[in-house]
Amino acid sequence: MSEDKKKQDYSADSIQALEGMEHVRMRPSMYIGDVGVRGLHHLVYEVVDNSIDEAMAGHCDTISVIINEDNSISVKDNGRGIPVGIHKKEGVSALEVVMTKIGAGGKFDKDSYKVSGGLHGVGVSVVNALSSHLKATVYRDGKIWEQEYSQGKTLYPVKTVGSTDEKGTMVTFIADDQIFQTEIDFNYETLSMRMRELSFLNQGVTISITDKRNKDDEGNFIHEDFLSTEGLSEFVKYLDATREQLTSTVISMEGEKNGIPVEVAMVYNTSYSENLHSYVNNINTHEGGTHLSGFRRGLTHTLKKYADKSGLLKNLKFDISGDDFREGLTAIISVKVAEPQFEGQTKTKLGNREVSSAVSQAVSEMLTDYLEENPDDAKIIVQKVILAAQARHAASKAREMVQRKTVMSGGGLPGKLSDCAWTEPEKCEIFLVEGDSAGGTAKLGRDRNFQAILPLRGKILNVEKAMQHKVFENEEIRSMYTALGVTVGTEEDQRALNVSKLRYHKVVIMCDADVDGSHIETLILTFFFRYMRELVENGNIYVAAPPLYLVKKGKQKEYAWNNEDRDALVKKFGGGTIQRYKGLGEMNAVQLWDTTMNPEHRTMRHITIENAAEADRVFSMLMGDEVPPRRKFIEENATYANIDI
Repeated sequence: MSEDKKKQDYSADSIQALEGMEHVRMRPSMYIGDVGVRGLHHLVYEVVDNSIDEAMAGHCDTISVIINEDNSISVKDNGRGIPVGIHKKEGVSALEVVMTKIGAGGKFDKDSYKVSGGLHGVGVSVVNALSSHLKATVYRDGKIWEQEYSQGKTLYPVKTVGSTDEKGTMVTFIADDQIFQTEIDFNYETLSMRMRELSFLNQGVTISITDKRNKDDEGNFIHEDFLSTEGLSEFVKYLDATREQLTSTVISMEGEKNGIPVEVAMVYNTSYSENLHSYVNNINTHEGGTHLSGFRRGLTHTLKKYADKSGLLKNLKFDISGDDFREGLTAIISVKVAEPQFEGQTKTKLGNREVSSAVSQAVSEMLTDYLEENPDDAKIIVQKVILAAQARHAASKAREMVQRKTVMSGGGLPGKLSDCAWTEPEKCEIFLVEGDSAGGTAKLGRDRNFQAILPLRGKILNVEKAMQHKVFENEEIRSMYTALGVTVGTEEDQRALNVSKLRYHKVVIMCDADVDGSHIETLILTFFFRYMRELVENGNIYVAAPPLYLVKKGKQKEYAWNNEDRDALVKKFGGGTIQRYKGLGEMNAVQLWDTTMNPEHRTMRHITIENAAEADRVFSMLMGDEVPPRRKFIEENATYANIDI
């Protein structure tokens, strides 16, 4: 057989089994991160990743994801179909090997796949192990092949169940409720965001998602189709749709450097934040890595060289830093690496050294060509950089004020902070409370041993629209830095956050349950996302959920957190009086403790980032300058809003 023929032949012998899967069910978090909501949705991503790998290999252009009525998931593609022939080493069908052996997959055979995402062959077998039932259907060689499993164990040998002209694979699974510490209920929006992201990252592949649990106004199942014809350029336009662009076009390139496929798309806008999103083999590396450092180096070197040559920097009295070149920049970096080395089990930081120079060269060449061909845009970009440098110079003084006042610098705590007695950060929590009145009630109601209270006066600065030095000059923001004990800024990265001396491992935002309270909550969340994202990513941020109503009848009384609960209580009591809490200050200290602060009874929302790119887009839309997208968002989500009149 010729070498070319061997590379194209994807058969049973392409499948390599590396090890057993005995303790997947015993230690599932080792494989999918956790057994909560995030881990549950990760199962879907792993199955989809197999189909995406077929697409990256050039054998698939359509992928369908269906959330069925019973919360099972079906993923179907039109790829080659998993091989069903007998595996020589294992003595059973290759399909069974793929589904029941960890590390079994064509991805380990370099002749079958150049690159792959997912967990490198771990994915679909782990999904099988963590499902109460899984059915694999393969459309291949004119036949339909089928096999079913329960908790990873085969129920019967692979069998043919019909003939077909189709090709591809369909996997349907039901997540095992014995494994997951959450209700088996897939969130359509979460899955939809990931499918949209994958369509941008895989230009020309149609990815659809259907929710058979819900119908639209016309009686059709909720459904979306995603197909990107421009890839990353389209992704950048989508993310920056609510910002004002500085340049006339998206700067983009696609090519191969040192054998590594590199794609980059970027655009400058009038905002003051840097929004870089990096991917390796479709995996969002939110901690960055060598590809991101290569991008930054290529960008800084090329722009600095052009700016010096243009003479626009001659009147600047201080040096320009790398930060200045990235202010107001939205960029996406995507690389495909045959053997990626990730730091940590969560695959969030790329370690391959060779990738850095490949990305740096690609960015340098792309940007050099663009600047020479678009002198007007080039001048606008350099002027933006100069403004950023001037603002950074002003911010350094404001930041020094923050540093001097942090508790670890000996500056003391904010006067309005009521600290807790315990000093072990992992046991302590701080409540950021709207207003002095509610702050006073919270101080009386708290457990002084482990709960600290920091009242915030009014609405804090909208950091989405503010220059950096204005942020650090804001009194309420300075108080938060000081109380939390974190420091900001290094020589390499002026926005870098040092959280090693964080004084509380739970930071709880506690605002009134009204429109103003929701606005303040969003302002604080925007600040954390833009300036303390590490705390969000580390799981330190929470939002308290105070009750909306107290329903009483005689000696019976219960709290309600929404209108449905209120109505149910009225029905349960056979009537009664309803007290509406418009503010935290309307509760006494005992009520606030019982409903909102007592760890045994309270309800809190844990703030996490499932999709950093989508979070960036939403914060920009809600807190930026563009009104029409925000109005559209409010109109579409108005049914979920509580409006006080």
